[in-house]
Amino acid sequence: MTLPLHGIKVADFSWVGAGPRATKDLADMGATVIKIESRKRLDLGRMSPPFAGGGRDPDASVFFGITNTSKMGVTINLSDPRGIEVAKKLVAWADVVVENFSHGYMDRIGLSFDTLKAINPAIIQISVSVAGRSGPLGTMRGYGNSAGALSGMAALSGWPDRDPHMAPFAYGDVVAPMFATVATLAAIEHRRRTGQGQHIDISQTEPLIHVMADQFIDAQTGNVGKPGNGSAYHSPHGAYPARGHDQWVAIVARTDAEWAALADTAGIADSRFVTLEGRKANEDALDAALSGWTRHHDKHALADRLTALGVPAEAVNDGRDVFTDPELAERGHYRAITHSKLGTCDMPAPPLRFSESDIRVAAPPNLGEHNREIFVELLGMSEQEVTELAAAGALA
Repeated sequence: MTLPLHGIKVADFSWVGAGPRATKDLADMGATVIKIESRKRLDLGRMSPPFAGGGRDPDASVFFGITNTSKMGVTINLSDPRGIEVAKKLVAWADVVVENFSHGYMDRIGLSFDTLKAINPAIIQISVSVAGRSGPLGTMRGYGNSAGALSGMAALSGWPDRDPHMAPFAYGDVVAPMFATVATLAAIEHRRRTGQGQHIDISQTEPLIHVMADQFIDAQTGNVGKPGNGSAYHSPHGAYPARGHDQWVAIVARTDAEWAALADTAGIADSRFVTLEGRKANEDALDAALSGWTRHHDKHALADRLTALGVPAEAVNDGRDVFTDPELAERGHYRAITHSKLGTCDMPAPPLRFSESDIRVAAPPNLGEHNREIFVELLGMSEQEVTELAAAGALA
């Protein structure tokens, strides 16, 4: 089988999370992605824990590894005009350029979109930022957590009686790349039909709003749910304690009939809970009664038992559960890679399965690992030129 994006060429100037997660998708599906980095200004992703083997080796960051599978890597000092000239050679080679620097950075270093078009008239540029490149916040600098606050996601997270809670990771850095990937594929198809490249501006904040649209509709109609696990439309609706330390099972009853099946199984006979209105009016008592029953059961066995009755339920998996989940194992979600610093380990594969093509998960690049292969063999630079530019700090 062939890889679905075989032949697509990407010059990846992006760093940390929002850009690299998109180019990881492209690389895992077969595109040739060359990641441009510099020892002068390390990708913050390389300095993000956890690290294999202890210490803070930039080639041993698990975060970086997961975010940059299947790519090739070179070092170019973008603060050096000689490095910019080498970067322009990659632009001439590429179909797509991806960056997520602060507003104006690409222009200042001599890689504006107009410059890219002059080098490669059909180039596609993907720019990812916290709030987009236009509007009052067009020059804002920040990360995925900034988008989490701006989008309203933080106000919907946490517990009803506590302050807003930020997600424990930069969710904007996860959602925006999905849209960046789709936009890249659409732009490639547009160019195939018209011959025209284009510059695509992607905000991290707007994709987060996009995936929470129903919550904002509720806000406009006055039916505003409180932060937490509860629902304005269903009861019970939450995570309930299961047997063992910090074990939980998620359960929801969408109808009175589903509640009746759940109540019968749990042995809860209380007239207050027969209707949704009654359950909502006595929700604390309902949750206490249900918790008193669930805490005596294994979360997986209980979830299976309830779903067999038509009651939506699922075990709340922790990291170890997810890593050993038989469903994910059966689908081949984790692929083994071998890396000089990470060793032999499993990496998550793209969550897609094609009937007529394949996907891959290859090791992430070490810093500057493919310099000679890219500069000499791909771009046609001489060994002497590459050696001299590296010694001068332009390829560092």
